[in-house]
Amino acid sequence: MTFINYASREINCKIVYYGPGLGGKTTNLQYIYEFVNAESKGKLISLATETDRTLFFDFLPIDFGTIRGFKTRFHLYTVPGQVFYDASRKLILRGVDGIVFVADSQEDRMDANIESIYNLTENLKERGYDVMKIPYVLQLNKRDLNGILSMDEMKKGLMVKGEPVFEATAVKGGGVLETLESIAKQVLYELRRGARE
Repeated sequence: MTFINYASREINCKIVYYGPGLGGKTTNLQYIYEFVNAESKGKLISLATETDRTLFFDFLPIDFGTIRGFKTRFHLYTVPGQVFYDASRKLILRGVDGIVFVADSQEDRMDANIESIYNLTENLKERGYDVMKIPYVLQLNKRDLNGILSMDEMKKGLMVKGEPVFEATAVKGGGVLETLESIAKQVLYELRRGARE
């Protein structure tokens, strides 16, 4: 959950990019990192294998301005897409405030998308979260490739609760910032709502 540091007057929120291997999670963060100005971001930490897959996580803190005099920082993480790193996925979900599910639009990757969504809901449940209550965005990535499913087919197979859906071409930056803005707005809304209660 959101961490508030009263001494430094900072609110820290955690967004996790989840999805199948090679779906574009790390590419999203790399694009955001290049786009955001230097004063508003920390270091991009990426641990990758020789095949350029994220082994553990990508971490990118971004400053989103202030709320009631508190500086708001979003910490963006990705999970490893490979199923055999499930323990790492669970660990990275600890303290999550919002989820971006990055789906691969290629027809032959639909089963991997579905398996990853199921894995996400189970891991959230194990951590005490409900996917129906947590801020959540679905990004349909790789829309520029051949052999992709239609938007309707992807939405029908992957939507979990009427969440916002964005088409994306993360390698070119298409839909990346819109996705981030949508999840950030949801997290901030929940944060403000919690402050009012």
